[in-house]
Amino acid sequence: MKNRITLLFGKVKQLFINYPFVLLMSLAFVITVIYGIEYEPKKESAFLLLKLGLTFSLGISLQFALKILSQRIKNGIVWQLLGFVFLIIYFFIFPKKEEDFSGFYVFIIIPTYILSHLLVSFVAFIKKETSELNFWQYNKNLFVNLFLTAVFTGVLIGGVELAILAVEELFNFDFDGKLYADTFFALGIFGSTFIFLLFNESGLDYLEKEGKYPVVLKFFTQFILIPLLIIYVVILYFYCAKIVINWQLPRGWVSYLVLAYSIVGIFALLLVHPLKELKLKSWILIFSKLFYYTLIPLIILLFVAIFTRVLQYGYTEARYFVLLISLWLTILVLYFVFFKKATIKFIPISLFVFGLFALIFPYLNVFSVSIRSQENELIEVLKENNLLVNNKINFGKQVTDSIANSVENKLEFLSERFDDEFIEVYLDAETVKKSKTNKYWYTNLFLNITHNQNQKNNNYFLRISSNKKIINIKDYQFVINNNQYDGNIETELNNDKISITENYGSSSFEIKINEKSKDILPILKTKFFNKYKNASDDVFVDDLSIEVIVDKYKVKVVFGSIDWNKNLNSFNYGNIIYLIKTN
Repeated sequence: MKNRITLLFGKVKQLFINYPFVLLMSLAFVITVIYGIEYEPKKESAFLLLKLGLTFSLGISLQFALKILSQRIKNGIVWQLLGFVFLIIYFFIFPKKEEDFSGFYVFIIIPTYILSHLLVSFVAFIKKETSELNFWQYNKNLFVNLFLTAVFTGVLIGGVELAILAVEELFNFDFDGKLYADTFFALGIFGSTFIFLLFNESGLDYLEKEGKYPVVLKFFTQFILIPLLIIYVVILYFYCAKIVINWQLPRGWVSYLVLAYSIVGIFALLLVHPLKELKLKSWILIFSKLFYYTLIPLIILLFVAIFTRVLQYGYTEARYFVLLISLWLTILVLYFVFFKKATIKFIPISLFVFGLFALIFPYLNVFSVSIRSQENELIEVLKENNLLVNNKINFGKQVTDSIANSVENKLEFLSERFDDEFIEVYLDAETVKKSKTNKYWYTNLFLNITHNQNQKNNNYFLRISSNKKIINIKDYQFVINNNQYDGNIETELNNDKISITENYGSSSFEIKINEKSKDILPILKTKFFNKYKNASDDVFVDDLSIEVIVDKYKVKVVFGSIDWNKNLNSFNYGNIIYLIKTN
């Protein structure tokens, strides 16, 4: 027993010696998360913690990749120190204020995470003399260790959380509910990192050494993954046949289905790669030979689908990445079909190069292309609808709601990407002033909007409006008039915290007072939307309000109007007033 304990402590000590920077990043990430849970920092501090958390979490995989590289080459410590320099730069990419943080940054965060994990997969095998079998063994062991880590961590978290609950219930302790969250994140982040590194032992030498092919992996790929892919590709081929027969353009989401089939198929081929060397008659070998050929018509479908959207609406970051992956898949097919000495190392390395190109290549990176495209789209819409007067947008001109939405959406897109210099060329002085003081300045700009008659005839758009111009505030003590363009309110009443979140769309409409909250969207659906779901024209009602009880208050929500897109099941709310009294 003593020897086992000594051996365990020896492994733990070696772990800290081998992976100090990886464990440092993981520990820093845990501290950041737990600090945020325990102290519930205010808005500015919370956003700082978010940026730190994003940076430290990226640092875990980045420092692991650089550690593996350092085990292959000399002076590897230099690369690990450069990794810290990169993380500092990454931290300062994000804005200082939360108001400037938008969905735009998702297209930095997600690709960067993917690139850091791709780097782990090939960074030690860039040189030609490294064995392809060693490359496969290394990634196979990483994959298996990752799966085992997930299992071990899940059991560990569940066991410890249950132990805390048992102590609380059996011994009448009253633990703070935050203890459970702290435990979950501490074990889920640092614990999982520690377990994963334990499985990897000494690192590169251990991971790339040759071993037997796992029987479980062969069974999973041969009898589960590949059969599912075959069913999937048959469905996609039938859809291709339908497009040809009906001679219609493909739906936009088919792009994601093709990408899913392609990526999962490539993953399956990588899992069974060593079995190709065995002369076995199985559908593994048949699938390996035919897979890239099955991609050819699907890639054509993919290009048709994405260019249909690009020609209609221009480039956005999402469409850019779909197109980029389509090009990558095309190169991949050509490489494995025509190149006799093809190596599987080409897959992660080429994808990494494409991703890096998308993020940093001048003029042709994802952000430059998307911004230029939406600038051109905006100019085209303005000119086609004669909305420019003296080169300024005439927001007083009568337009349909679809045109108004198109212009405002493009202004929103460009505004979130800090393209202020271009935008201000087309705005009058008053609107420019508004854009400097209000994050959501691009909403409700047009003063004279008409509804598209085709939309009404198709029974898909409905506006429910109130007949009341005067609101009776009898019996209520307080009034909140929401003049926030984002639909969100944060305020206090008698030392009680009030938070109102009007999520435009179909997700929720939450009123929260202290720790009690109420989603009023289901009430709206029951009281109004279900009643008028068959209406094909605007509806006017005498009372467009609802009452709810939240905590110790009664809240009456009075709407001026509600716009309902039945196809998307989304809602926009206008002129909302909240009346509040003690219940």
